Amino acid sequence: MTSRLTAVAFEAHDPARVGAFWAEMLGRSAVDDGRGVLVAGTATQVGLRFVPNRTPKVDQNPLHLHLASTSAADQRAVVERALRLGASHLDVGQRPEEGHVVLADPEGNELCVIEPGTSFLAGTGFLGEVTCEGSCAVGLFWARALGWPLVWDQDQETAVQSPAGGTKVSWGGEPPAARHPGGRQRFELEVSDGGLADEAARLVGLGATRVTSDDLVELADPDGNRFTVR
Repeated sequence: MTSRLTAVAFEAHDPARVGAFWAEMLGRSAVDDGRGVLVAGTATQVGLRFVPNRTPKVDQNPLHLHLASTSAADQRAVVERALRLGASHLDVGQRPEEGHVVLADPEGNELCVIEPGTSFLAGTGFLGEVTCEGSCAVGLFWARALGWPLVWDQDQETAVQSPAGGTKVSWGGEPPAARHPGGRQRFELEVSDGGLADEAARLVGLGATRVTSDDLVELADPDGNRFTVR
């Protein structure tokens, strides 16, 4: 029994605005389902959810998205579309020779448009990667939690991907919990088989800790990042 990663949730001052931006960027629909604005994913592309919260963003997010491109012209077109929809260029210390373009969405969430020919994103689809600050241990936890194989495990960096392919999720660096208490972003999981209590117990057995328990179970992974299970 495993949970399915349905979405990455972002806290937002204006969920409708940022949800509309990402829906346009990804060619999807944005729907307010009562739990926020959902830009639903597919079997191989992770979904995004934007939930209302007035807490200000004061630092770089511990998690950001990588968009793939197929050619230099396509990369330019993706950047131009993002800027037209309300994104802005962002300086996070990237060097001029680096091929990716760093942007911020309309609420300041960092994203990168990756240059063509990057083998790590080959075949992932447009939303190629969810890249996170985090330890090797947390990558191993999520591989077991989701039942996704490790597709990278080198130099204290890990990445997992669904057996069906699609968006990769990667971790590297130090756990971000001390800098981001509570977190403005979190994974949303749904139990695909079996009961919620049994799945929560399984995840705790893998190294998660309980935060709350109700119809919606909130847990924290080994790095202290909170996530929810329905």
